[in-house]
Parts: sequence; C-alpha cells; structure tokens
Amino acid sequence: MAGKGDRTVFACQSCGHQSRKWLGKCPDCGAWNTFAEERERVAVRGPQDPLARVNRPTRFPEIEPQADVRELTGLEEFDRVLGGGIVPGSLVLIGGEPGIGKSTLLSQVADRLSDLYGTVLYVSGEESERQIKLRGERLGINPESLYLLAETNLERIFVEVQRLQPRAIILDSVQTIYSSKIESAPGSISQVREIAGQFLLLAKTLAVPVFLIGHVTKEGSIAGPKALEHIVDTVLYFEGERHHQHRILRASKNRFGAANELGMFEMTAAGLVGVTNPSEVFLRERPVGVAGSVVVAAMEGTRPMLVELQALVSSSRFGTGRRTAQGVELNRAILLVAMLEKRLGFQLSGDDLFVNLVGGISIDEPAIDLGIVAAVLSSFRGLPLSPQTVVFGEVGLAGEVRATSHAAIRLREASRMGFRRVVLPLTNLSGLALDSQLEVFGVRSVSDALDVLF
Repeated sequence: MAGKGDRTVFACQSCGHQSRKWLGKCPDCGAWNTFAEERERVAVRGPQDPLARVNRPTRFPEIEPQADVRELTGLEEFDRVLGGGIVPGSLVLIGGEPGIGKSTLLSQVADRLSDLYGTVLYVSGEESERQIKLRGERLGINPESLYLLAETNLERIFVEVQRLQPRAIILDSVQTIYSSKIESAPGSISQVREIAGQFLLLAKTLAVPVFLIGHVTKEGSIAGPKALEHIVDTVLYFEGERHHQHRILRASKNRFGAANELGMFEMTAAGLVGVTNPSEVFLRERPVGVAGSVVVAAMEGTRPMLVELQALVSSSRFGTGRRTAQGVELNRAILLVAMLEKRLGFQLSGDDLFVNLVGGISIDEPAIDLGIVAAVLSSFRGLPLSPQTVVFGEVGLAGEVRATSHAAIRLREASRMGFRRVVLPLTNLSGLALDSQLEVFGVRSVSDALDVLF
C-alpha cells in the first residue's frame, strides 16, 4: 500500500521521461510502448549512510595526480581498451548480446585480479554459485580469493561488501539487482538508476573498481535509460558474430583513456585469448587476384589495422539495383556510388551492389572511403588490384581525396605486414618520413587514384 506522500508516475524505460498518465509514444525520445508504471517515494530522513562521505573544496595544486595509478589484469587486450589498466574507484559498464562471452571475460578478469591483488567479489543475479563454478572449471581457473554471491538485493550485497572489503566487485547483471527502497520491478528505470548511483558512490568512496554487466536491446545499445551510460566512467561493448571465433571489445566512452579503443579476443575451449596482431587475422584468408578485393588501413582508437574490404557489382533484372553493406555504413557506400556516377560517369544505378568488411568487424571512420571506391570499381571493371597495395583516404562529394589522421602509423603497419604499395591522400605526404621499402602514391582525387590503382 502506498505511503503518505507517495505518487504514481509513468516513466519511459528508454530515456526516463515521466508523465502522470500512460502514453503510447514517448514525447522525448520517440520510442513506442516504453512507459511503465512506477511509484515515487518521498525521501525520508534517516541515519547517515555508512558509505557517504563529506567532501570539501580543495585547491587545485594540492590535489595529488593519480594518472599512473593503474592495476594491470594481465589480459593485455582488456588493459588496452581500459586505457592501460584498471583505475581504482572506476565504474565500468560492459554490454553485449546474450551468449557473446561477457561473463566468461569477467570470470577471467576476476581470476587475474584475485591472484594479483586479493579478494574479489563476483555478484550474480542470474546464475547460482554452482553454475559459475562450472564455468570456472571449464576455463581452468580456481582462485582462492574469489568470492561468489548469488544475490539480487542491493542492501544485502552492500552488507557483504562491508564484511569482505574486496579489491574489486563484479555485478552480473545490473538489470537483475533491485533496491528494497524503491517499489518497482528490477530492470526498471528507477531501479537501474538507483543501482548504478549506489555503486558509483561505493566505488568512489572505497576506491574499488566496479564492473557492471548490462543487457543490450535488439538495436545493440545498452538496455535501460541512457542516463546509465552517463553515470559510469567507462562503457565497453563486447561484439562478435556467433559463428566466428573472434570477439571485439570496444570502448565507446572512457574517462581515463582513449575512446573508440579496441581489443580483440579469440574464443577457445580455455576461454578468451587476446589477439595481439589483428591485421594478420583479418588478412589470413585473403584471396589473391580476385576483382573487388582491396586492403584498407583503418584506425581503431590508437591501434592500426589492415582489413580486407570486398565489393561485388552484378547486373540486376530490375530497373533499380539493390544496395547492401556489412561492416561499413550503408548510407556512406550509397553516397560514394552516387559520386562515382556524377563525377566520373560510371553507370551503377542499375546494378546490384554488395560491400562487405571481412572478419565480422565494423568500421565507421571515413578513411576507408577510398577503399570502398577502389573495391567497387575493381568489381565493376572486372580488374583485380595488386595484392601488395594498401589504400586509405576520405573521399568528398566533389571526388577529392582528403587527408586522414595517423598516416605515419598506417604506413608503418602496412610495411610491417609486408605490403609494398600504398595509395593515400597527397596532403598526408607533407612532412612524412617514408619507408624506403614502401612505394607511396599521393593522390588529389579519385581519378588520380584510379590511374594509380588500375
């Protein structure tokens, strides 16, 4: 029964917009059928929270720098994505599709942290201790300082935290935990916001890193309110195809390191193993002498990668051709095809066009534009490109090839992987130290690039 001062509201489970009545469409984010009834309770003054602390202003020069205080897990790819290790007191949110390997990854992280730093508490609201134990045995881990807790009540979890004083906390998952102070179902916007806020306070007060596992929607974003991503310090997405062995851990937000950093793992019988050379993995089965295949030099965070990009242009029985893209943005591919038709006179509107980035990876940086153009025209003309060629550069609507960032790093990666020819924007050549083993061609426009490539 509602207490005095309580009121019932309807909250959008996507953005948090509140209304006194139910609405079919959220006026704030535009989502349909996302309003759920929740009860707001007026805050009651009580004893001070033992986790709360009183903060007072501090002069800027008096604050000690902590940029070098990081805890390494021993999983190099995981540490890379976090910016060089775990920052004490950080709140990290990890999302991914069901079965992609989030619990496996954090089980291995818990094993390493418990061996290196001491007590680690693994809280599971979805699995029992025996289920987690079975996964640990399958992964070959048996840490002495790892404690498992199957609990969904926030207050009881905090009691165990106060008792154990762990060096790290893992919560699997944030949508299954609830606070008895809020009268709404687990996973609702009020509960998720309260759980994240309480664990943020705990992490900052005790200087303990906390990892939250979050569910994702069918669109691929973190389920629950968008405010959840604003509360945490770091947001990681675990990506990959079910039928591929490789998994990609991508940072979309990081207050302690570079955003859009990428780590790569291979799923094996012994768990996730870091891949230190992604370029070799993506080019391992590259066909040679086939039209429509090109190698592009991409950057993900601070890591250069050489990836094979394929295109297939085939005649269509209908007046308008299909446009399909996988791993690259479809609208970007359509824009580049329109530029080829208008500026260079290629008639592609009646052909089916398929563009694929091999390996199950997705790249959205504009430096792969020149690779898309080269692959499409290679397939259209039926002329294969040189297998020793790497291309990169942004292409504008006027057909110009614009400069991209980190050209020197891309060139070093191409040289390291044994490539001998690189086609890049002419503007990037100024002040660039060239490798004597590389034959570098700077181009101003797509026409110049085609003269070099074909």
